[in-house]
Amino acid sequence: MFDNSTISPKASERIVLRVNKSLSGRRWLWRDNLAAITASPLPLETIERYAQAIAQRSSLFDMVGRMIAIRGVTPEQADNFLLPTLRALMPNPSCMKDMDKAAERIAQAIINHEKIAIFGDYDVDGACSTALLMQVFQHLGNTAIPYIPDRFKEGYGPNLPALQQLVDQGCTLILCTDCGTASHAIFDQLPNTDIIVFDHHKSDTVPNILATVNPNRLDCTSGLGNLCAGGVVFLASVAIVRALRKLGYFSQRPEPDLMQLLDLVALSTVCDVMPLTSLNRALVTQGLKILAKRQRIGLAALLNVAGVHSAPDAFSCGFALGPRINAGGRISESDLGLRLLLCQDSQEARIMAERLDAINRQRQTIEGDMLQQALDAAAIQRQNGHAVIMLQDKNWHAGVVGIVAGRIKEQINRPVLVGSESSDGIIKGSGRSIPGLDLGAAIIAARQAGLLLSGGGHAMAAGYSLHRDQIGALHAFLDKYLAQALHQPSVVDLEIEGVISIDGASIALAKQIGQLTPFGNGNDEPLIALSHVRVVRTDRIGREGNTLRLILQGEDGKLSLKALLFRADQNPLTHLLEERNRTLMHMVGWLRADSWNGQENVGFFIKDASFI
Repeated sequence: MFDNSTISPKASERIVLRVNKSLSGRRWLWRDNLAAITASPLPLETIERYAQAIAQRSSLFDMVGRMIAIRGVTPEQADNFLLPTLRALMPNPSCMKDMDKAAERIAQAIINHEKIAIFGDYDVDGACSTALLMQVFQHLGNTAIPYIPDRFKEGYGPNLPALQQLVDQGCTLILCTDCGTASHAIFDQLPNTDIIVFDHHKSDTVPNILATVNPNRLDCTSGLGNLCAGGVVFLASVAIVRALRKLGYFSQRPEPDLMQLLDLVALSTVCDVMPLTSLNRALVTQGLKILAKRQRIGLAALLNVAGVHSAPDAFSCGFALGPRINAGGRISESDLGLRLLLCQDSQEARIMAERLDAINRQRQTIEGDMLQQALDAAAIQRQNGHAVIMLQDKNWHAGVVGIVAGRIKEQINRPVLVGSESSDGIIKGSGRSIPGLDLGAAIIAARQAGLLLSGGGHAMAAGYSLHRDQIGALHAFLDKYLAQALHQPSVVDLEIEGVISIDGASIALAKQIGQLTPFGNGNDEPLIALSHVRVVRTDRIGREGNTLRLILQGEDGKLSLKALLFRADQNPLTHLLEERNRTLMHMVGWLRADSWNGQENVGFFIKDASFI
């Protein structure tokens, strides 16, 4: 079993297993609070008290009780954390500013069979929220017109020619999903058109339109600022159905089953990197159950193309489905992802899924060509003392700048902005931030200071545009605004939530840790330290031999455990582990249970290691 004495460290004893510098150069520290969830960090004594109570009430290992307490969960909230349901966590949609006004207007449009248009963003969140509304309206007897802009020809957000085209087609109501909060000037040029925005991006003001439903607008007190557009649209759908119910609309027709649309909400929430806490946790948990049924023909085809044959999880959404749906909007057909989500023909869906897969491989090639050049430039800026890395180039592809920014951020732990410069000197870019530093607020402040042509976003990601003459001024502004980044280490410490031996690496423990899913932003999969082990065998597996499989034994050599190291060709740990010199080691990684051919197994997935 696990060493119970290691689960209650004093605040002054944060180093785990005396590892001040691992093979990857990191310290291993005890995790005391999960800052992304716990707005007000709990005292260590409170965590320990909660941990014990949670473990006792829910019949869990002490270690797992502590993992839950670290996430800011009280003993009274533990059941809803372990089994998150919408029944327990769903808010009244009316708590959001303008929601009732929006729902009532849409209800009237449906009753009167008005022509409705949905203008969505070209990313996963935009495609999912647009598809969700399209299906809701279809169930309600009204077919809406979708519009996804071309990233390169039209840019982000509503544009006047597109909106005017929808008006000319007879649309009397335009809904904007995952965009529109900052589109004041565009909307002002359509004074006689009813426009409703469903968004979550930050902005200092809201447009003068019929309704702006955005939990991050300054005057919204809903407390739902962690929702993505898909989550906002789902709540709006609940409000629309409620408004229609009050008007007697369902006296002659059935109400739509909105729960069947939660697969779209789960996908958008994970791919937009929203915190998987509270309501989002329930939306994703229930949505993954719908996704596992593979009833949505387009997503079933994409899962097959991506090689996801088991029940999809948050990882599948973020690394298999999301990048492929995004790929169309990044470098090719902006509406291909939406068309796949709405597709009703399995053969057509397979063709579109294969097309997205091919586009995604093309995206990976473009990204790889840009990344090394950007990393070299980022290293120079970091050496020169910049808190924020800001890069741009005329030859960089505008569709992958956000991905490259994210890759650099992961490697150097700094806020990173990457842009592509057009021939007229306009730079359009995307930025990614690190926990605790609100990049969206910084971009909005820069826009207010007159340094940007446009810009907005949320804490972890933002988009912007500027003239190249303003590069120096913007960089200086962001360096000052986000100066706290200078105090962040270049290599992020690993925060450990438990220590076990080979004896303690049981299926029972792994399955209990699995109850903390879905894992993602705000709910990291717990890192476990595996103490005093030896590598006794290694081999390469996988299609390209890029996974290192290991057999580990404890000090006494009695029990063994299977372990895996992914991306072995890129990992500096690989050759050290392959030496198989039976040197005693500590390892850090994730303990997971799985099932194969009806047999349950437990495995360890290596993140880091240290010689003893």
